[in-house]
Amino acid sequence: MRKIPLLGLFLFFVAATYTMQAQQLDAAFGFNTLTAPSNQAITSTNFYPQSIGGGFFPSVSADYLWKNHLGIQGEVAWRGKDNIYGGLNEPFRPILYDFNGMYAPYLGKKIEIELLGGIGSQSTRFYSGNYTCGVFSGCSDYTSSNHLMGHVGGGVRLYVWNRVFIRPEAHAYFTHNNFEFNSAHSQRYGVSIGYSFGTSD
Repeated sequence: MRKIPLLGLFLFFVAATYTMQAQQLDAAFGFNTLTAPSNQAITSTNFYPQSIGGGFFPSVSADYLWKNHLGIQGEVAWRGKDNIYGGLNEPFRPILYDFNGMYAPYLGKKIEIELLGGIGSQSTRFYSGNYTCGVFSGCSDYTSSNHLMGHVGGGVRLYVWNRVFIRPEAHAYFTHNNFEFNSAHSQRYGVSIGYSFGTSD
């Protein structure tokens, strides 16, 4: 994952614990794919804009819910293996972060629906193979291009054993000024496996 900064996500939820009385904490790890328009040629120039879609995207997520089934949620998904940008032999990896409001009512004793909406960031790392070092930033072999991103998503949480659940899910991203790629829209589909600490009755 190459030093993906999950510390901010962790601290966000730790702070929420002390400021609000949560009734349920959930954490999950997901297996996803990202889809987006393909990189078809623009006929007038024969130029092939790069697509962000394709490949395996692992994800991690966590949420807090209160008794009224409202809560907060955060997640990060990243491309598991570098892709090659525009046939130029330049590896790149997109990372998608989002923080959401959440509504998660029960549809039955072992079925819970999740509805999400929020904002985040699309951070694309372009790897040069050459390391640059800074006093405060340390050393890295990539540069990042970051864009503000809107997010909506949902899933169905199925409790399969005690507090262990499986969650089929779908997400849509809307990325502002996404000039590195051929579309501002992408979708993530997948399944997460998670665990609930406490209940939100």
